[in-house]
Amino acid sequence: MKKTNAARVLDRMKIAYELGEYAFDEEHLGAEHVAAEIGLPLDQVFKTLVARGDGREVVMACVPGSGDLDLKALAALAGFKKVEMVPLKEVQPLTGYIRGGVSPLAPKKAYRLFIDASALSFPFISVSAGQRGLQIKVAPGDLVAATGALVGSLVKDR
Repeated sequence: MKKTNAARVLDRMKIAYELGEYAFDEEHLGAEHVAAEIGLPLDQVFKTLVARGDGREVVMACVPGSGDLDLKALAALAGFKKVEMVPLKEVQPLTGYIRGGVSPLAPKKAYRLFIDASALSFPFISVSAGQRGLQIKVAPGDLVAATGALVGSLVKDR
């Protein structure tokens, strides 16, 4: 299993984590598939989404696989009037990551990161290690420390 830039960031910061491989295919890149493959509840597998605030600044948000990003909540937390999801074709040029492999760690450019507060209720969460088929399990507080993320409520009420 090769180390990704995301894992190297944690290594440099001496943050404990666990890398885990799983089987993936192009048809099933969602958090539901990842959670089933790695044997974790969907609430504990976080997906990293890329958005743009007020038509300019790119930001990233980590939310549980079981939830949908609340764009209004993200806008409020980030200090924007409004936030829109970045079109899929822009994700790789902006982050260096492809869909199904977007990590909150080590994107091509340092974007502000926002993590849903539910992460803090777990001893560890799982996020993409920066490539499809590879996840990082890390303590949420360590992920916040490593990324400088802001934590808040980011999931739409069900």
